[in-house]
Amino acid sequence: MQIEGSSIVVTGGASGIGKGMCERFAEIGANVVVSDLDGDGAQTVAEAIGGTAATCDVADQESVTALVESAISAMGHIDLFCANAGVGVGGGLDASLEHWDLSLAVNVMGPVHAARAVIPHMTQRGGGSLMITGSAAGLITGPVTFNYAVSKHAAIGVAEWLAINHGPQIKVSCLCPTIVDTPMIDHFGAGMVEPLTVDEVVDSVVDGLADERFLILPSPQPLDMFQMKAQDYDGFIAGIQQRLAAMRG
Repeated sequence: MQIEGSSIVVTGGASGIGKGMCERFAEIGANVVVSDLDGDGAQTVAEAIGGTAATCDVADQESVTALVESAISAMGHIDLFCANAGVGVGGGLDASLEHWDLSLAVNVMGPVHAARAVIPHMTQRGGGSLMITGSAAGLITGPVTFNYAVSKHAAIGVAEWLAINHGPQIKVSCLCPTIVDTPMIDHFGAGMVEPLTVDEVVDSVVDGLADERFLILPSPQPLDMFQMKAQDYDGFIAGIQQRLAAMRG
């Protein structure tokens, strides 16, 4: 897709990857709605880029539907919806049920709510694009919280189902970065790779959207490991176990 001149909605746009996407999209020449549960943060970003701010709880279908309706009212239509908002809090076996509920509500149902709200609009217009922010942890797991890894596996499943059942008219992409240097990094343990910068992730988003790729990978390691996983699942798990054991001393 062409970003310049497009009308784009980004959830989780007040910080991290979402903020970086909003800034880059606006720089390229898009009209941007910056959405976040943190309404003040969304307003700050929107004012800086000349966009429109919206407060939205992506875990709530009515809130997401209202976001889509307000964005259409503000911009006339939506060319690209970035279901980017996510949470990483939690733990291992001790992760609370509240954290499990939050991870599933935001990381999985957030993109589902977005698809339910925006795909009918895009279909009526003859096309559009939807990008879901998954994670490399949804492809290959790793040293992240239990509930985060499972919810991101499900988020990739959401994206894949939508691509199969609503493509090619609706172009669906799934962004799967490794650990990124954002405020969410504090919720993860030691990484197996160096953290990516937000700019590196946004560069890959721009390129991936231009090429209309389903899987957008800011670094090559996840794909290599995903292919290894497919070829030798037991060997893949054993290898990750060994690497984690070495990292943890």
